Amino acid sequence: MTVAERVTAGPATVPPITVAIIGTGVIGRDLVGKVHRSTVLNCGLVAGRNPESEGLRYAAGLGCPTTAEGIDAILAAPRPYDVVFDATNAMSHAEHWRLLQPLDTLLIDLTPSRVGRMVVPTVTGTRPPAERNVSLISCGGQASIPIAHALAQRFEVAYIEAVSTVAGTIAGRATRLNLDEYIATTQHALTALAGVRDTKAILNISPAVPPATFRTAVHAVVPGADPEAVRALVDDAAERVRAHQPGYEVIACTVTGDRVVVALEVTADSDVLPRYAGNLDIINSAAILVAEQHAARLAPAARTGVGR
Repeated sequence: MTVAERVTAGPATVPPITVAIIGTGVIGRDLVGKVHRSTVLNCGLVAGRNPESEGLRYAAGLGCPTTAEGIDAILAAPRPYDVVFDATNAMSHAEHWRLLQPLDTLLIDLTPSRVGRMVVPTVTGTRPPAERNVSLISCGGQASIPIAHALAQRFEVAYIEAVSTVAGTIAGRATRLNLDEYIATTQHALTALAGVRDTKAILNISPAVPPATFRTAVHAVVPGADPEAVRALVDDAAERVRAHQPGYEVIACTVTGDRVVVALEVTADSDVLPRYAGNLDIINSAAILVAEQHAARLAPAARTGVGR
């Protein structure tokens, strides 16, 4: 079952679309696996820079075309890909967008570049903007914003803080290079999507052995918070996230006066990732959902030959 089918509970009647992936690190490898499992996404190209990379070997083993020519190979394709996933880094994404913007391609950004329209599926929906650049913010943003938004829809929230912890063994070079961008982008998204002016984002990289499972704690100042109402809001928000990310769980929800703390844990369901790498799985699952629902929107045009 595709991610989109889990969300819509409908049959797979959507014609496949062709996608490309830029980046062959662990995020890119997991995307390749998720695309391979999808019935509506065809892997047209996996593009990296190192011809000996594990990511390119993994993609080739699944039958995906591969290249070490990076973005140049995507630009040289005979026709634009329907979707391009950018699993590189924030600085590279801005240049990738400049190059791909003239093409009829949906660019899905898995870096914290803050270039495109921010999407958290259960909060914003998945429809791409007219300029066709979707930002998935960060793993911490995908985990915390559904809860922050739910609280802010019901209460006057004075402050939101999202503290995420990821295992050091799964925090790759791009993650470490983009720490400043991660914090700034996640904080901006908390303010913009939850509507709370005073926000903070923190990322901890844990050296623990065995590796720590991805967790995010949402701390909120909520004057007049009612414990039963808060728990109901949190449980409903989590249930909706589980439609596309089954490993998303609320492990604690406490209300003490006007202080609300919601502890979340996310485990991965992946052919590539260890279970503790829920940080990568949650953002990749959102990316696949955006792509699959984009395929569903393109289906009428594919049947009529209009707009493709």
